Amino acid sequence: MTELVFATNNRNKLKEAEGILPDNFLLLNLDDIGCTAELPETADTLEENALMKARYVSEHFACNCFSDDTGLLVDALDGRPGVFSARYSGPEADSDKNIDKLLGEMEGKTMRKARFTTVIALILDGEEYLFEGSVEGTITEKRMGAKGFGYDPVFVPEGYSESFAQMSAEEKNRISHRGRALGKMQEFLMERSLRR
Repeated sequence: MTELVFATNNRNKLKEAEGILPDNFLLLNLDDIGCTAELPETADTLEENALMKARYVSEHFACNCFSDDTGLLVDALDGRPGVFSARYSGPEADSDKNIDKLLGEMEGKTMRKARFTTVIALILDGEEYLFEGSVEGTITEKRMGAKGFGYDPVFVPEGYSESFAQMSAEEKNRISHRGRALGKMQEFLMERSLRR
């Protein structure tokens, strides 16, 4: 079994990844390797942020690892919150405050198209790889559902009437941005292990 560190302490993200990655990978988080540092996340793009976090863990803990960065890009807000999605409402940001700010800025707007994008940076045996997943959808006028995390209660994926927060974990993983990016990484890891 191959150990792979997911550079996160977000239990929700970890659970999603565990449900998608192959069984021959043992997924560890930052706690498991004793990493208590605040990972650097100061770049202007999702790709650079994901790489920054993965490189930090790889360099300081000498392990195979991956990191993700996710942004919600709302057309009516010129792509905001984007790379600042997790800290959109300021230094004391949390999901509720971020959603409150987003819904406030979207009040009265009829154009509600948005997309979630996740970029995963994988560092494996010293080599760097990037995987991206996106899902189109719309921003609701109010919260819908209590499952999921982040902006899930206000995002309805294209072709659905339920928000991510109303879906089962399995259904969300099948179509979500992170699910798609993890799926691409999974295919890569499986092909790589078959070549060995």
